[in-house]
Parts: sequence; structure tokens; C-alpha cells
Amino acid sequence: MTPSITDVLVVGGAGVDTIVRVEDLEVPSGDSTGVPPIHDYVAHTGNGVARGCRALGLRTAFLDFLGDDPQGRAIEEAYALDGLDFTSVHSPHGTPRAVNLVDARGRRFSFYDGRHPADLRLPRDVWLPMVERAGHVHMSITGVNRDMYPDLHRLGVPSSTDLHDWDGDNPHHRHYALNSDLVFLSAGALEDRLEEVLHGIVHDERGRARLAVAMDGANGCHLLARGEDDVRHFPAARPGRPVVDTNGAGDAFVSGFLHAHLNGLGVEECVLAGSVSGAFACGSAGTHTEFIDLDSLRAGVAAELARTAPGTA
Repeated sequence: MTPSITDVLVVGGAGVDTIVRVEDLEVPSGDSTGVPPIHDYVAHTGNGVARGCRALGLRTAFLDFLGDDPQGRAIEEAYALDGLDFTSVHSPHGTPRAVNLVDARGRRFSFYDGRHPADLRLPRDVWLPMVERAGHVHMSITGVNRDMYPDLHRLGVPSSTDLHDWDGDNPHHRHYALNSDLVFLSAGALEDRLEEVLHGIVHDERGRARLAVAMDGANGCHLLARGEDDVRHFPAARPGRPVVDTNGAGDAFVSGFLHAHLNGLGVEECVLAGSVSGAFACGSAGTHTEFIDLDSLRAGVAAELARTAPGTA
């Protein structure tokens, strides 16, 4: 296998978010209402993980489809300004978009347009050389990358994925869950099935996941590792500043966790790094407008360890 020159390759998940700030996540009476200024942000899950990993010092590459449209050009301009190693493939279907409602407490609801057809795939001759140079591949669940897993397994390149609000049944998400080494997901849609779903990911004989992490917002996260029977709960880190927008918090958690994991740290340290990163993201308005850097991550981890030390009031 070719020695890695990229720590993390992120595949899929570039797009643009339109953020609409509302008082409540409910449609008011009447047919219109006034809201604060509406803004567009370079966003979506792969964007958040790639830029978050890069901000923490990981050698990061990003690959996805983009349309020949204003949104695609905005994305390429943002990555050029960042210095992010980004490779785009033209999509005649345009650049994915989402409209996110964000309420006064920072909670959000996203309307994702999913414009890419279900059978759209990134070309193997583009992604295979990138995989061969990568130490780790993060797979967004957009579908454009789902044919990559046989080569990832053949080459021995470990992978991760974020299933977002998987209900535990949808076969599209299950494909990613069973083929990835690290699996992240939201606890929001699972309710009383959380432990069942985590066990289904980690203990399915068809799968390869070493651990699964269900992110649960202000309630922290739940983790199950291969070889263990009990799901462990970890509390959330304190944001250290007012919560204004939870858009991108899950992606920030993933990038912080991956940074610690790829630096050989243990599960507890990885969770703490993810929690600090996710909490930091909640303090900035919009999607992926601010990324925690390594010095801030270390300071946040130290503050959480001091706050939770035995005997601390």
C-alpha cells in the first residue's frame, strides 16, 4: 500500500445552507412573517468534517460533486481561501442545498433538497488514487461514494461515517453502518431503541464497526465498543459561550473525535475532544462559520478535565 500523504480523505457532503432564524420551529398562522436577515453558508456534513479536521492540523483532502452554478462557485472560492485540498467532479444536477430553520434556543430543522439521483457515483479513476494515499476515509451518506467500500477494505484503509438521524432501519444508512470502522449517528430519532441500534451496528456479524457513537446534543453521547456489552454514556462539554446555533455541532464532534483517534488517544479522550469541538460550534451563528483550532481544543479539554475532577465543586 502507498504510504499515506493525507491523514483524512472526506468523500461527499458539500453544499450550501440557507439559514432562516425563527422564534420557534413551528409554522406561524397566516401566510408570511418577518424574520432576521437570511444568509447562505458553505456547508453540509462533509464540508464540516473536512474543514474541522483541517483546522485541527490534520492533512485533509475532500472530494465531491459540484454543479456549475453560484453555489458551486461559492464553495470552490471558500476552499481556495482556506487552502483546503478539494477535488470536484461536475454534476449536471447542480450543487446540493438545504434550508435550515434555527430557533431562539439554537435548535434547527433542515430541509435538504437531495438533488443528486440515487444512482449518481463518483468516478473510480478519480477517487481510487486519493484513497491509496489516505490514512483514513470519512464517508458522508450522500450515496455518491457507496461503491467505494470494497476497495477501502481491500486496501486496508479504515473508514468512518455519520448516519445522522438514522431510524435504525433504513437500508441506505445500514450500508454505511456495516461497512465503516467508526460509526457516528444522532440519538434523536432512536428514542428507546438507542441501545438496540448501537448493538446492531457493533455486533452484527456482517459488519466491521469497532465502535458506534450516538450523539445526543446537550445530553452528551452514548458509545458502544466491539467486545463490550454495555453502552457507556458521556456527558456533554460546556460550550463556554452562549448557544446560538447547533448547525454543524455533530460534524464538529466527528472532526474532534477523529483528530484524537488518529493521534492514538483512547476512547474517553476521543469523546472529550469531540464534545469540546461540538460545544464550541454551538457558539457561532450559521453553519460551519467557525472551526476550533488545536490550541483552543487543548484548552477546552483541560478546562473540562479541571471542571469534572473529583472534589471540584
